[in-house]
Amino acid sequence: MSEYVPCMDNVEEIRRLRLSANVERYERHCPREGKGLDCVVPRPEGYQVKIPWPKSRDEVWLSNVPHTGLVEDKGSKKWILIKKDKFIFPGGGRANKHLNQISKMVPDIAFGQRTRVALDIGCGVADFGAFSMQLNVTTLSIAPKDVHEHQIQMWSNWTLDDGMLLLEANRMLRAGGYFIWAAEPVYKHEKNLREQWAEMEDLTTRICWELVKKEGYIAIWRKPLNNSCYLNRDSGVQPPVCDSNDDPDNVWNVGLKACITQLPENGYGGNVTTWPARLHYPPDRLQSIEMDAYKSRKEIFKAESKFWNEIIDGYVRAFRWKGFKLRNVMDMRAGYGGFAAALHDLQIDCWVMNVVPVSGYNTLPVIYDRGLIGIMHDWCEPFDTYPRTYDLLHANSLFSLEKKRRKCEISTIMLEMDRMLRPDGRVYIQDTVSVIDEVKEIASALGWVATQRETSEGPHSSWRILLCDKRM
Repeated sequence: MSEYVPCMDNVEEIRRLRLSANVERYERHCPREGKGLDCVVPRPEGYQVKIPWPKSRDEVWLSNVPHTGLVEDKGSKKWILIKKDKFIFPGGGRANKHLNQISKMVPDIAFGQRTRVALDIGCGVADFGAFSMQLNVTTLSIAPKDVHEHQIQMWSNWTLDDGMLLLEANRMLRAGGYFIWAAEPVYKHEKNLREQWAEMEDLTTRICWELVKKEGYIAIWRKPLNNSCYLNRDSGVQPPVCDSNDDPDNVWNVGLKACITQLPENGYGGNVTTWPARLHYPPDRLQSIEMDAYKSRKEIFKAESKFWNEIIDGYVRAFRWKGFKLRNVMDMRAGYGGFAAALHDLQIDCWVMNVVPVSGYNTLPVIYDRGLIGIMHDWCEPFDTYPRTYDLLHANSLFSLEKKRRKCEISTIMLEMDRMLRPDGRVYIQDTVSVIDEVKEIASALGWVATQRETSEGPHSSWRILLCDKRM
């Protein structure tokens, strides 16, 4: 129970759907209504205060992640070892060589300038994400779970199911972006691996990717800058181009599609500025966000950035945030990403997951164009992450928003917050006085130490801040 991930460990639903021998058992199967989490997920026996960053990049307490089987899965490649009471990750040198080789193969990738946001699919122990940070690249590391409940690399064959996995990667990839495949079919010569390489070459050609460079174990493709190649293919070439009414930004509970997502004719999303200028430059896709607004979107964007810079500057001075040693941070209602941008501007060295609730406007395109990472989520459902992942959870007006939906209780969301939050972690909630009173009562029931504060607007404001500590 200490490692419980509700939508991944839903044994009851997997049995009900008879998926025990089916690959679909590894998909997201959330508990049905009334069957969700109704208790606090316990920490493992012997849990210790986390090792601070950057030392945690190389070692973590074994008692905090009691999965010795990880060494059996990864140990043969020396990705992870056990040394006394710690897991050791000795892959730093290999990760740096990997990044350097990519840079030499295709200098135009320009990590930390042209390339700011990366998706590491089948990430193993996330060495790529951990070591690309020093190049000013922020990475979303994704790993599925195998039958031993461990993270593994499963993405050796992208051409299965009409190539839907690669087509989804194509949808997510920016115009002119790069796809890097480091896998055995690139460099080994066994018959089955040669067949996989031939299938990959064939599919990437049909979806108009250019094979820029193949060297050693790495192959690098580039996605086209516009739709001309897609529209000029021979008649009947598969996969087809998606319908013109297909919305590639519609991402919540949408199935994979065996078609090629067309690029915007206006170039939106493909012509972002380089990092770090893009963090504060209003991107073109700002204009495509559907929202009720009387002011211009650029004014709202700039006002949000100014607001969060002032707020975070106050937090740093009043609450000594720089002494918190924050690493994994979540903004549960991210808007345009102003909270994460302010953390960067004020030199709070952390990785921020920006969450866009399905109950609000889809601002994910703006978040990514700024060089940040994020995800869309329904907060009345569990979040797909391991317990005790985050050092800080931030929720601005989230509970007011969710109360209007009347889909779930505040306590349901807060139980999930407790599951995601590390012992010794913190929660900052800003909301209306009536909501804060309710939230404070639930926070105390969870065992958090909660303190209510006035906002910068003073005692007559209808808003309050709730500061919560989840003590060891």
